[in-house]
Amino acid sequence: MEILAMILAGGRGSRLDILSEKRVKPSVPFAGKFRIIDFALSNCSNSGIYDVALLTQYLPLSLNEHIGSGKPWDFDRRDSSITMLQPHEGPGGSAWYQGTADAIRQNIEFIKTKNPKYVLILSGDHIYKMDYRWMLKEHKENGAELTVAAQPVPIEEASRFGIFEVDENKQILDFQEKPAEPRSNLASMGIYIFNTDALLEYLERLENQDLDFGKHVIPSMIKEDRKVFVHCYDSYWMDVGTYDSYLAANLDLIKKSEEVGIDLYDTGWKIYTRSEDLAPARIGETGSSQNSLISNGCKIEGTVQNSVLGPGVTVRKGATVRNSIVFSGTYIDENTHLDTVIVDKKVYIGKNSFIGHGEAKVPNYEKPDVLSSGITVIGKGAVIPEGALIGKNVRIFGEVKLNENNKYVPVGETVKK
Repeated sequence: MEILAMILAGGRGSRLDILSEKRVKPSVPFAGKFRIIDFALSNCSNSGIYDVALLTQYLPLSLNEHIGSGKPWDFDRRDSSITMLQPHEGPGGSAWYQGTADAIRQNIEFIKTKNPKYVLILSGDHIYKMDYRWMLKEHKENGAELTVAAQPVPIEEASRFGIFEVDENKQILDFQEKPAEPRSNLASMGIYIFNTDALLEYLERLENQDLDFGKHVIPSMIKEDRKVFVHCYDSYWMDVGTYDSYLAANLDLIKKSEEVGIDLYDTGWKIYTRSEDLAPARIGETGSSQNSLISNGCKIEGTVQNSVLGPGVTVRKGATVRNSIVFSGTYIDENTHLDTVIVDKKVYIGKNSFIGHGEAKVPNYEKPDVLSSGITVIGKGAVIPEGALIGKNVRIFGEVKLNENNKYVPVGETVKK
């Protein structure tokens, strides 16, 4: 085997908060009909990489059901496979994955069994299109032992990333993990191609319990003057690890064609998924949709503007949905208005309600670091009664059923079951 792809898909995604309450972050719906993980899987398939391992950990059921045999991505062929790898008990006992490299280390025997020449390591929670064959070609031409995909970022944001300094040949001279005073703006994308022998050497030699590529493996290889290069990538890439970035990446899909984030209509590089078998979307006599993505099975009798609707969403007459993301199976009743709201699956919102009402005067009191820009989030299966008034920066957890006594939720509040 020439190359094995290993996708890290076990992170809880705590900054996605309610959206990852009952699912792992790569399993969170995205762009209406897709899941976040679909982009990494589709990149592998489109790049001709059909041996893939998915490393799961936190609440894997939803992700496992979505992946199945891997048929939508063409991983169920005779000469291909997708393997789900969970933490397991070994000779030293059982342990959760403690770091990105530790997750790979706990599956060394799997790598040795597959015996690839190269190992491609990916994150399962990024939105981008990349042909990994170009990265592998550079890796070979450079005689590299490790190649890391990197992208320039605004210098004022560089302290949020792992930052590289490189020479004229793009060989890495120095690496800083989230430096306070970055000396460069070339940021790691968390995409790695290793020569298998080099990867196994460092996984077996470094003894850090929380072994991490950015904190331990890459700095060690640079310090020891190993052949470590960057592959510069200049197209759209987004880590959708926060409410703000998640909403922005969804809405990037519906910008003008020259500004689009990811072109979902590119027949030469399709994004594959496991789709629900639903009827076509229907926009009724009183319905309208402007600058939005409307998935199959939706019934629109109201107005949808600058929004993304998952499969089977209903928007009744007189209702408006603006600047929002609505997951599958949600029902929005008559004359209800949503503004800058993320609504999880199978939520019921009663008539004459206002969600995301008013101004974002204060952040969420319980989670100010998670929700402060004016987004309101409603969890899976919540019920919002008729005449509700819910402000901005509000968190309503899944399965919450508001009633006449608590249907007015001020700015910044949190409602739990």
